[in-house]
Amino acid sequence: MSGRVISSEPLLRLTLLALAACGWINGQSTPAEWQPMFDGKSLAGWRETGYTARGQVRVNKGVLILGRGDPLTGINWVADFPKSNYELRFEGARLQGNDFFAALTFPAGNGYCTWVTGGWGGDIVGLSNIDGWDASDNETRSYLNFEEGRWYTLRLRVTDDRIMAWIDEQSVIDVNIAGRELTLYRGETKLSAPLGFASYRTTGGLRKIEYRLLRAPSEN
Repeated sequence: MSGRVISSEPLLRLTLLALAACGWINGQSTPAEWQPMFDGKSLAGWRETGYTARGQVRVNKGVLILGRGDPLTGINWVADFPKSNYELRFEGARLQGNDFFAALTFPAGNGYCTWVTGGWGGDIVGLSNIDGWDASDNETRSYLNFEEGRWYTLRLRVTDDRIMAWIDEQSVIDVNIAGRELTLYRGETKLSAPLGFASYRTTGGLRKIEYRLLRAPSEN
């Protein structure tokens, strides 16, 4: 009986497509669904950060507003939050002022860090602190001229060995954190931990805040 050799290439292509769809290629897992963190109507899930001389925090027309403080105004997430392997995304706008308007303090492994957006006079983007160096002095520093009143889409990814961030889908941070010390900037910034937003002598706006695990719950 004569045999026919069947090419394995079509089957291989189908297998690779199936694995990619399941997130199994290159050690990646299937992310969980995005979970909302702001209902657009209230501060449900959040509380005002106890900064000295803080500004007013309110919700207006779907926007969570951090009023200008002297110097800081902020909010803290009150529920549990993962320490690693997650993404958080939101839209932020500098509504009035010239400093950071949506700085995000977040957990990363056994430490905490702050993603500064528009600090030190208005245009510095980076992480504070890495190995004791703040965003104005470490390798994550970049510059962006934030326009007043314009909404920006911001996304943060934290894994066991890396922190990555994007603004309007443009990469602004990609740093290896394995074996490095992550700490918070001096002063009242520690009040933003474990997860919180803050503005500095500036009125900031937040909306469409949500997060997802990078592994679906069944994979954890």
